[in-house]
Amino acid sequence: MKKVKEVADWKGEALGDKRIAVLLSGGVDSSVVVYELVRLGLHPDCFYIKIGPEEREEWDCSSEEDLEMATAVAHKYGCRLEVVDCHQEYWDQVTKYTMDKVRAGLTPNPDVMCNRLIKFGAFDEKRGRDYDLIATGHYAQTETDEEGFKWLCTSPDPVKDQTDFLAQIYDWQLKKALFPIGHYMKDEVRVIAEREHLVNAKRKDSQGICFLGKVNYNDYVRRYLGEQPGDVIELETGRRIGEHKGLWFHTIGQRKGMGFGGGPWFVVKKDVSKNILYVSHGYDPETAYKQDFPVRDFHFLTRQLSPTEVTFKIRHTPEYHPATLEWTADNCFVVHSQAKIHGVAPGQFCVVYDKDHHHCLGSGEITI
Repeated sequence: MKKVKEVADWKGEALGDKRIAVLLSGGVDSSVVVYELVRLGLHPDCFYIKIGPEEREEWDCSSEEDLEMATAVAHKYGCRLEVVDCHQEYWDQVTKYTMDKVRAGLTPNPDVMCNRLIKFGAFDEKRGRDYDLIATGHYAQTETDEEGFKWLCTSPDPVKDQTDFLAQIYDWQLKKALFPIGHYMKDEVRVIAEREHLVNAKRKDSQGICFLGKVNYNDYVRRYLGEQPGDVIELETGRRIGEHKGLWFHTIGQRKGMGFGGGPWFVVKKDVSKNILYVSHGYDPETAYKQDFPVRDFHFLTRQLSPTEVTFKIRHTPEYHPATLEWTADNCFVVHSQAKIHGVAPGQFCVVYDKDHHHCLGSGEITI
């Protein structure tokens, strides 16, 4: 990696003549983003992206409270707030991606595609294109090397780091991205919010699907795909142990919420053509782990490389797994992990970092 020329490019000297849009969600993180920019003498415009469930009477949605919080924060700092409706784009693009994947028996990540398609996609088409930079409350950082390439870098907070959720954005989106709180720990952001008497300083973090608040993932899937009962088979013996309501309600490696006696049971395989869910019995059975697996359609964030020694993630956790990559074709490789990994599933994104897990290189889809 080339020597870094500019670290934390959100600091004032590089931004004085830039037009900055802040995506203000109503949460504490994006609110502190506004504070960080204003304290540097900048005057960003704030935008609240409006998205909600298609049928409000069915689902509990906190969007009204979110907007109230966002309005209060924008007013506190004298910033203009505009509501941008990306409702249709979300349901047409993110929901379609999610349902196409789960229908095929895969494990999608709607939050990853939400960043590419909505926060840095549909919003940019509607309003963001009028701005030089789009600032968000993601826990991530950027660096620009001496050749002018901008890299996505991890946050010092390993629990909150969100580079894995950003690993599918396009290079032009990364060039416009600004992460003013990415150098902080979450506790530090809370301290700033309380010190500044922000209305949402003690508000809990959202745990639901991107933009959909308290909507349960299974309810979200059931709304579109319904139920499709099928057999649950013990992989080792071929014994039928019960019935599932739809393969799309289960993920590889799952061991909770199965509802079958004599457990624990682990989901280890899906046969989509026969609508069979295969499970394995016992605590952490060997069949629940993999050490080598293929990845296709790898998306490079900044520039195309062919690294061999890397670290990676397959889900949003603080751990980075050391591995070597065996490149097999254009943007395709086999991961050879140093240790066996629990719950590797087709459709998941394998997010790849340099061996020091500092630079996020991009991500691709696991194809087991």
